[in-house]
Amino acid sequence: MSAQPVVVSVENVTIAYGDKVVQRDVRFDVRQGEVFVILGGSGCGKSSLLKNIIGLYRPTTGRILIGGEDIVTAEGEDRLRLLRRFGVMYQSGALFGSMTVLENVRLPLDEFTDLGAAEKDLIAAAKLNQVGLLGAAAQKPSALSGGMQKRAGIARAMSLDPGILFLDEPSAGLDPITSAGLDKTIRELSKGLGITFVVVTHELQSIYAIADRCVMLDARTKTMIAEGKPADLRDHSEDPYVRQFFLRQAEPAAAQTQGSQSS
Repeated sequence: MSAQPVVVSVENVTIAYGDKVVQRDVRFDVRQGEVFVILGGSGCGKSSLLKNIIGLYRPTTGRILIGGEDIVTAEGEDRLRLLRRFGVMYQSGALFGSMTVLENVRLPLDEFTDLGAAEKDLIAAAKLNQVGLLGAAAQKPSALSGGMQKRAGIARAMSLDPGILFLDEPSAGLDPITSAGLDKTIRELSKGLGITFVVVTHELQSIYAIADRCVMLDARTKTMIAEGKPADLRDHSEDPYVRQFFLRQAEPAAAQTQGSQSS
């Protein structure tokens, strides 16, 4: 079986704010239909990298290709066309409280299509059904649980039928059962609809449950230190910090001893 085509390519990207470098020389490819996870410890720049990939910010150096076209340099209609190729679910869900769930999901259709109201409602309802949330269509976001709000955010990101979905910390703030249900939904959407997912998270259980491949960013070295399947990195990485992360281990005993002596 031949490899699927590359749909997102990050090429030698460096992210900096003034003189402060967040990440340097990051490079990886995301292939069509896979669930690809960007992970790392707190403060390593995961969300900053995501914001650069989706075009909210511009990297200091490097290229970010969506379907072979550089979103960093694209302008005008070319940029709008690239932005239509993907959907985004932000960490909070970012739903509008004054709208119903259905109206939230329908919003991109209102903004970017000339469809009639009945057609837009039908599409929005179908997206809600795909994430198991059709029964909440008439409710306001404030009436939903955190997990339901995340699902509604995914449905809205799917409303224009993009081939790629970017999810920022989808499991943040969720209890283990709700998080597992969301993981299951992501896998079902990936396998059933062929959607490519790029997910930012540091939740280990979710990483093992959803990721086909992942990359790990490091706040200390300010660069990417690992790429591969989660289980392979856990069991075979030559970097002790990578294994420590995937095995959820505390700091080495030597570091703990040093800390206790200094206190």
